[in-house]
Amino acid sequence: MNLSQVLLTALRDHGAREIFGIPGDFALPFFKVIEESAILPLHTLSHEPAVGFAADAAARFRSALGVAVVTYGAGALNMVNPIAGAFAEKSPVVVISGAPGAGESRSGLLLHHQAKTLDSQFAIYREITCDQARLTDARSAPAEIARVLASCLRESRPVYIELPRDMVNVPCEAVVAQRSAPTDHEALEACADEVLARIRGASEPVLMVGVEVRRFGLEARIAELAKRLGTPVVTSLLGRGLMSGTDAPLVGTYLGVAGRPEVTDLVERSDALLLLGVIISDTNFGVSSQQIDLRKTIQALDQRVTLGHHTYPDIPLEALVDALLARLHDTAPAVQFERPHYARGLQADEQPITPNDIALAINDLMDTHGRMPIAADMGDCLFTAMDIEQTELVAPGYYATMGFGVPAGLGLQAASGRRPLILVGDGAFQMTGWELGNCRRNGWDPIVILFNNASWEMLRTFQPESAFNNLDDWGFATMAQGMGGEGVRVRTRAELKNALETAVATRGHFQLIEAMIPRGVLSDTLSRFVAGVKRLSQK
Repeated sequence: MNLSQVLLTALRDHGAREIFGIPGDFALPFFKVIEESAILPLHTLSHEPAVGFAADAAARFRSALGVAVVTYGAGALNMVNPIAGAFAEKSPVVVISGAPGAGESRSGLLLHHQAKTLDSQFAIYREITCDQARLTDARSAPAEIARVLASCLRESRPVYIELPRDMVNVPCEAVVAQRSAPTDHEALEACADEVLARIRGASEPVLMVGVEVRRFGLEARIAELAKRLGTPVVTSLLGRGLMSGTDAPLVGTYLGVAGRPEVTDLVERSDALLLLGVIISDTNFGVSSQQIDLRKTIQALDQRVTLGHHTYPDIPLEALVDALLARLHDTAPAVQFERPHYARGLQADEQPITPNDIALAINDLMDTHGRMPIAADMGDCLFTAMDIEQTELVAPGYYATMGFGVPAGLGLQAASGRRPLILVGDGAFQMTGWELGNCRRNGWDPIVILFNNASWEMLRTFQPESAFNNLDDWGFATMAQGMGGEGVRVRTRAELKNALETAVATRGHFQLIEAMIPRGVLSDTLSRFVAGVKRLSQK
């Protein structure tokens, strides 16, 4: 095999199932091999940020490698923001960039797409990936590939591989996957004993799950752990959608002052808050009604476990969960909890649409037609998702970049084979909504609900006096047909309900529902979140 075939085979053997990309001259030889070898299917999009978002969503959904392939400079540097988001939110994306060949690099000429130096791109990606490799030698390439892919899976964070175009067809030996380093058994045993003692000594233990639980495929095991411990389970904001397919005693999502009071009280009064895979960020804990003393929590994240003032390093989350399960042979008495209730029953009348109405309409829809996976962008569409029945959800809840929703939905359908529901605001749609034009040739047919208030409304909530938050009305629904889909603009709750029913019944091309929302109208959850942020910022 040549180096490209070896790399593609290694990606497949490590769990990748598709490639998202955009070709360019330095990557053309590699794209030729991708297409002709058919080792992995290729989905090309229109702009590199969308490639990164789609690969990220595929990785999140399947708990496996996502792959993004682009050209040098103009391609890879265009994808920095999505990969930074994947790094922040712990998504295992493999970035492969074409690069100049050895002869070109030695020519003494500045090369097109070059920034400061030929090494600038590598240096930039070193900041937003957990491991990197430049495949300039076929003899060392298999070991380099094995190391980088192992890092990606172990840390659940992006990695970067640079493939010079003159190396694409060089003969190369196959990759031998790296074995995982063994966990220190004595340290693991001591850690598990201490964690269990802390929980057993508590009067109100609570288990909170975050992104690493999905990244490492631990939802079923943690559901069993919760039942054996007899502890209620909540998700963090970033972990929303986790445990939806399990029988865990799930009481809801912790949103501090923006969430359900009973969930907020449960978390904040807990004397043993076990944080499994939870990122300690402002979006997860910045709007607590009363500050959580993190020194009294048990934190398992980033291959380490922290209790109070000391840390057990090199303890993977999976190893900790298995060690705890090994100590708990019996199921504890059933946890008495009230499952979260998500409102239903949209009044299909002539009243204007609010974000709350959209949540009601989606809950009604999924009651009738079954749950759908959701990709949500940033803004009120994400906070509206908090009022939708628990289902699989991908969203940039911590990094909070705009433009994620539409390409993430495409990546979600490619990875899952299921029709997704995409929630996106008009500001974010202006950035990446045009990627819907790639649905027809890729066989995708998402349902897109576009929250159109002709405004960067979430920014307005923090700075209402600024006129730059006003956006024009672009008439997105009328553009759908030219992109290969169908679009409809709705202004009333009755029109919204009818449009959703029509969209579900229509397969084969994307459905765009442009929901017109008056400026200044927010979901209840976002209103509480903003009020909490403002109040806390004044302290």
